[in-house]
Formats: sequence, structure tokens, C-alpha cells
Amino acid sequence: MDIKIPIRYFVITFLWSWFFWGIIIFAGQRSSQDNMFLEPYITMLIMIVGAFGPAIGAFVSLRTIDGKGAVGKFLKSFVSFNFGWKVWLSIFLVLGGTSVIAWLIPELFGGERLPAYPPSAYVLPIYLLMMIFLGGGQEEIGWRGYISPFLEKRFGLVFGALILGIVWTFWHLPLWFMPGSNQLYMNFFGFMLLSIGYTYFFSWIIEASGNRLMSGLVAHGVANTFPYLFPWLVIAQDAKQERFWIYCILIFVIGVIVVVLRILKKNAKCQ
Repeated sequence: MDIKIPIRYFVITFLWSWFFWGIIIFAGQRSSQDNMFLEPYITMLIMIVGAFGPAIGAFVSLRTIDGKGAVGKFLKSFVSFNFGWKVWLSIFLVLGGTSVIAWLIPELFGGERLPAYPPSAYVLPIYLLMMIFLGGGQEEIGWRGYISPFLEKRFGLVFGALILGIVWTFWHLPLWFMPGSNQLYMNFFGFMLLSIGYTYFFSWIIEASGNRLMSGLVAHGVANTFPYLFPWLVIAQDAKQERFWIYCILIFVIGVIVVVLRILKKNAKCQ
């Protein structure tokens, strides 16, 4: 309980991301008033820069707390892709399986099928790499790579990840006010359920890989890729979003199961 949480990490992470995302929100509001707007590619660039907030928070915290050379040493822990076949299988089986299940279940009760968007064999690897390094995966440098161990040591596996999942949800808050964001069609508390489930699952993936932090980036990137193949979100206002809720609940349940298994394994080692 004497573990000190580097609060500066959260301050820098939120300030960085909310500043850049605030530019997009402000530009969107101004565009409806006097035709001031950002070009789509500029909006996307600012969006990506803002999403590096967790990584920037980690780098600044490491440099200011642990001194020169700490950032380089930290980044070396992301080099290895040697997670083991069980981890690779778990990433694709769990995240792919839940996406397919959420996509298909409404059809059993008369729902219409959402069209899938299977890309060509050439496009999919590029898209996956973008999701890993630019489209969400890079968040794991800070969330699970840096701050998660502090929270888990201070508050335990259950409450440490729970706190991080809630904080992670609120970090996304500006996206509910951003034109064109997928969060506009998501229930906030459903997204929080999803974030907590992801936090439990991603933390286990990193542990199971032998603390090879790149596994967190890959898992997050894969999670953001499968909805492109098997959509569970309807991009329409006032949609019921059954698939979204199914997916959120599935991920949350899997996350809870995973953290329970981690606790049982940890207790077994202590006996």
C-alpha cells in the first residue's frame, strides 16, 4: 500500500489528448456558424496526435521521475513479438469470436444483418498495422504498459484495473462531442463496461506473454480491427445498438473471468 501513483501521468495524458481533441470539437462548432472547418485529413491527423496522450504521459513521467535513459529502457520492452502461440491464439479467438457472436446473435431474433466489410488480403494487414500503431494500440504504451502496474500493485488486480478502466473511459469523453466519432452512437456506460473488460483482458494478455508489452498494442489493434470485419455498432442515431450491448457484456464477462483466474493462480503460488 506504500506504492506511489505518478499523478503527473494522468495530468499530462488528459491535457495532451483533450487539448488536441478540443481543437476538433471547436472547429466542428465553428463550421456550423461561419463555414470555418478542418479538412478531413487534418482532422484525422489531429485525432491521431491526441490519441498519443497516454504514451506522452508515460514518456514525460519516466523522464522526470526516473531520469535520463528511462524512456529508452522502457521502449525496449516493446520490441519482442514472441508472445507464445497461446497468447496469439487468445487475442484473435477472444476478440474475433466475441465480434462474430455480437454480429450474428440479433439475426436469431429477426434482426437484419449488418453488412461486413471484408477487405482484400492486401488491405487487411495494412489496416491492422494502422490500428496497432496509430488507431488505438499506441494507447497501451501508457495505459497497460506504464500506469497499470502501479495501480495493480497499489489497489490489487481487481480494483487497480477497475480504476484504470473507469479513467480510460473518461479520457474518451471528448469523443462524444466530436463530429464523425463512433462514440456518438455508443452509450457512455456501455462503453465504460467495455473499457473495464478490455482492461482486465489486455492486462492478462501482457502477463501471459511474459510481460512483453507489445502484446498489449497488438491486442488493442486487433480489437479495433474486427468491428471493421464484423460490425457490432450501427452508425445511425436512435439505433437500438443490440450488437454493441452484446459485445460490451461479452468482453466484460470475459474480463471478469480472466481476472478471477489470475487471482486464483496468484493465490496458488503463495500457498
